[in-house]
Amino acid sequence: MKDPIVEEVRKARQDHAREFNHDLSAICKDLKRIEREWGHKVVSLPPRLLTKGSS
Repeated sequence: MKDPIVEEVRKARQDHAREFNHDLSAICKDLKRIEREWGHKVVSLPPRLLTKGSS
């Protein structure tokens, strides 16, 4: 079964990737630009080390 919302998101992702010739660095740079332009607070947390027994 195809979900129309998932299909729409996948198409948007493919269109965006195609716009940058599938260059991951350029895609990420553009997404960061979009984040800045939106003006929403973006939180970056440091990575947490996994310990035995944590999930």
